[in-house]
Amino acid sequence: MEKIFNALIDSFIDNKVGIAENFLNEALAAHLKENLTGLFHEKMMRSAGTGNDTLVVHNKLVRSDMIYWLDRSNNNPYENDFFDLMDSFVSYLNSSCYTGITGYEFHYSLYEKGSFYKKHLDQFGNNLSRQYSMIMYLNSDWQEDDGGELRIHHPDHLQNIAPVNGKSVFFKSSELEHEVMLTNRPRMSITGWLKIN
Repeated sequence: MEKIFNALIDSFIDNKVGIAENFLNEALAAHLKENLTGLFHEKMMRSAGTGNDTLVVHNKLVRSDMIYWLDRSNNNPYENDFFDLMDSFVSYLNSSCYTGITGYEFHYSLYEKGSFYKKHLDQFGNNLSRQYSMIMYLNSDWQEDDGGELRIHHPDHLQNIAPVNGKSVFFKSSELEHEVMLTNRPRMSITGWLKIN
């Protein structure tokens, strides 16, 4: 995994957006996708809002995905494998880049056909704990006309990233505005933040 971790970190240093293919291996991605799909069919996923604990706003004109928070207490073996992977990455990131990350939070995210998330920043004005945003995609056989790209707003250009299975994206939560473009088929990911508590 060190090679994949380095690919993510090196591309972040080069372009402020780290990208690594196969951050999630095919088997783990398939199991996590199966978990997400099961939660959706069991009506366990909830409409996502914007804001944090002190002020959450649900506005489907801004954001129309559904989420379910991951937690080790759920005791799902594949989610725990994911957390083990994140523990390894955070340890590597802290030792190689001295980032001082002390925690994280992640949720499943499902964008049904016709869903989107308008341009936003991930760090709250009243809470600076989110340091880095991370997204891991769970979409096999994604095609260009499926839409659903992550659009990063750099100061001088736009960067579109296709939500391809196993890929991870990594960037500073306080720096880059981004959006999820309209998706033409169900789009699944694990999304979250590396934090300083």
